Amino acid sequence: MTTRVVCYGLGPIGIGIARLACMRPGIQVVGAIDIDPHKAGHDLGALLGRDAIGVSISADAAATLSRVRPDVVLHATQSSLVAVAPQLQECIAAGADVISTCEELAYPWSAQPQLAADLDAAARAAGVTLLGAGVNPGYAMDALPVMLTAVCAEVRAVRVVRIVDAAQRRGPLQRKIGAGLTPDEFAQRVREGAVRHVGLPESLHMIAAALGWQLDAGDDTVMPILAERAIATDHVAVEAGQVAGVHQIARGYIGEREVITLNLRMYIGAPDPQDTVEIDGDPPLRMTIAGGIHGDSATAAIVVNAIASIRKAERGLLSMTDIPLVHYW
Repeated sequence: MTTRVVCYGLGPIGIGIARLACMRPGIQVVGAIDIDPHKAGHDLGALLGRDAIGVSISADAAATLSRVRPDVVLHATQSSLVAVAPQLQECIAAGADVISTCEELAYPWSAQPQLAADLDAAARAAGVTLLGAGVNPGYAMDALPVMLTAVCAEVRAVRVVRIVDAAQRRGPLQRKIGAGLTPDEFAQRVREGAVRHVGLPESLHMIAAALGWQLDAGDDTVMPILAERAIATDHVAVEAGQVAGVHQIARGYIGEREVITLNLRMYIGAPDPQDTVEIDGDPPLRMTIAGGIHGDSATAAIVVNAIASIRKAERGLLSMTDIPLVHYW
């Protein structure tokens, strides 16, 4: 059966999602939403670098959702759950399942329990499913480690290392990790909450919940990685001694024992990109994806691939560890 989808948000990630959705058999893109006045009114095909496909981009989300009545909304606008909650509620009210790249939606029950409860209640009442999906959070540092524990008779600790060369990533992400700032500017932005990788604490709590662990404490440390030499990308210029990116570590404890360690190094020019998962268990496991997972293209893929799983899932607000296994289809 054909699934009718609306692409909501057409920034770099949203465009990748829309491009893949238009190529995938069994998916019909019936609407596109973006508030950018330079995009609104144009055919989506033009934004994707192809011929017109008969879908006009609209800045009026409510009107588009009401007119086309999608089965699923592929939502990619912002990282803040508070900021996107009204958009999500609008999609839910239209009777559509929603897959969103909002990082704070990946596992909001710990940091924003009331908002999570409100969204869950709205989705259940409307008979739809709401899911936060992506690569990090949503896969590399949470759902994938959880899946690896399937063969373990016992798990004592989970450790994940993700090293990302941010020079290969989109401009907004390079700025989000503080590339080009001085160390003092970086420290100030961290205090303001403006510079960090959004979603690492969400991954921490997703793993703990999936494994049935009640954490007694957790922490999230954000540190700068300084450039040893001048380096430039298409989006930022970084001088030697300036910030090249972020080193962020989230830890979870049961008693005084560190049971989850999520170690992220995301910076311009990072050598040896990789995703490594270690399970201290019976049996012990170690898996490394050499070269790492490219977050932008992989996020588009996991969002589109999640359509089949979300259509089979329970109603309400769910995480990636709650729905049927997401895979290519």
